[in-house]
Amino acid sequence: MPDTSPEKDVDLSTLYDIADGSDEFIVESITMFLDQVPGLLQDIKTAITAGEWLTAATAAHKVKANLGFFGMFYSQTLVQELEIQCKSANPDPEEITAKFTQLNDIMTDNLATLEVVKTEKEANL
Repeated sequence: MPDTSPEKDVDLSTLYDIADGSDEFIVESITMFLDQVPGLLQDIKTAITAGEWLTAATAAHKVKANLGFFGMFYSQTLVQELEIQCKSANPDPEEITAKFTQLNDIMTDNLATLEVVKTEKEANL
């Protein structure tokens, strides 16, 4: 079973397996992730602030789809919980905000980790 703790929330073994030794593929995949996910996280934050629960859930769903590929299983669980809470009949703004804050903090670390890996792999191109 994958490690689902916030201390180890990036496991690139699946990405490396798919890349089959191609640093270019790894760099392209990470670049695409880094280009998309920060904006989606901002969309979630904006929607939560505005109380637009369905919009927040939709953005959370888009983020969730990418996390498994990068071995971010803890974040994937958090974003799934966030999506479910936003879709509930009676969303709890405090609970949703707390869940998003936790997700955002972990994703900030995850994105920084991916930036380091990207830089290292770019040096090999």
